[in-house]
Amino acid sequence: MFSLNAESKTDYTFLGLFAGAGGLDLGFELAGFQHTESNDILDYAVKTLRFNRPHWEIIHQDVREYTPSFRKGLDVLLAGFPCQGFSLGGNRDETDERNTLYREVIRIANYMQPRVIVMENVLNLRTMRHPETEKPFAQQISDELYSIGYDTVFDFFRVSQYGVPQTRRRFIFVAYRRDSLKHFKFPSPQKKETTIKHFLYDLGQDLSINLPNHNPSWGFKSYAHTETNQPFDQSEIAIPVRLSRTASDGNPIRDFNSPFPAVDTATVWGWAKGHVAAEKVAKDRDEGAMFVRNPESEVKLWRIRASKLRSFTAREYARLQTFPDNWVFCGNNKRELQLQIGNAVPVVFAEKIALKVREALEFLDGRKQELLFEMGEQAKLF
Repeated sequence: MFSLNAESKTDYTFLGLFAGAGGLDLGFELAGFQHTESNDILDYAVKTLRFNRPHWEIIHQDVREYTPSFRKGLDVLLAGFPCQGFSLGGNRDETDERNTLYREVIRIANYMQPRVIVMENVLNLRTMRHPETEKPFAQQISDELYSIGYDTVFDFFRVSQYGVPQTRRRFIFVAYRRDSLKHFKFPSPQKKETTIKHFLYDLGQDLSINLPNHNPSWGFKSYAHTETNQPFDQSEIAIPVRLSRTASDGNPIRDFNSPFPAVDTATVWGWAKGHVAAEKVAKDRDEGAMFVRNPESEVKLWRIRASKLRSFTAREYARLQTFPDNWVFCGNNKRELQLQIGNAVPVVFAEKIALKVREALEFLDGRKQELLFEMGEQAKLF
């Protein structure tokens, strides 16, 4: 059972915009912050939040029509605003209307005047330019936050250096009321990257483990890969493999002692067992060409052969995003589950950001010094 330990509670509050499946919000709750409201437009994401936190106030509404009912004294405003227009996995279109939804964060921040604003998105905010000003989006967002009274620090992070078993990179803004949190520091990376073994190995080897969103069974129908049903040594372990994006340069067979590539909303991962092999072969562009996006391409494609194949369950994807096993995802199909999980902020990474925000607020409020003094006084008794 994969679980996460919560820190001691504080009276610091947070409110979540674009909450999705709750990765960023849950990270702040684990760090001891008190929830006020969360907002999202997707009905299945709202169901997920309400199922897991029935005591939370969840607002199912387009953010452009949303005005929080909680206003006075908010400490932290969270916003993982949509990344599809910025992402390498998307169209990277400067005019995508979703790219301007960050202005709803600024509108609500101007209304609520939180002490801190935490915004999360993809790395391309550094380079994509705003169509109105030609500034990089990161700088444009910082300038607009400055215009309502906030200083901003931002940086990008490879989350495998922060307790998450994937090489996904995320971009984080932390904005604070002018001259109020100059001592804030982002968390430092760990020396070794987090590997997948602790998160996935047990689920790959034991199909009898009973968890929410986890119903594994061998059998993967594919035009690209072959499940041979060849007899094999039953002591052989199941190996994680990439089942989609077969033109990728990276070998689809993965080991347990490395982090995964970024978990997203589209790539299909799975398990292979028994005589597992992968090779790059030229695609027959005539027979089965309907399954090839670019029939003229000469690129070779990866093909996997194994006695048994199966795709990841939603729980296995959730493990890679460091959601605890008791966090249940609601949805009508696999696609809705993977969209929620793939778009989420990894929970462990969110908690590390939250703990640094908490530390900065405690120093600002004189609580951290008092705590250190109390610890010193207790040490004198021994």
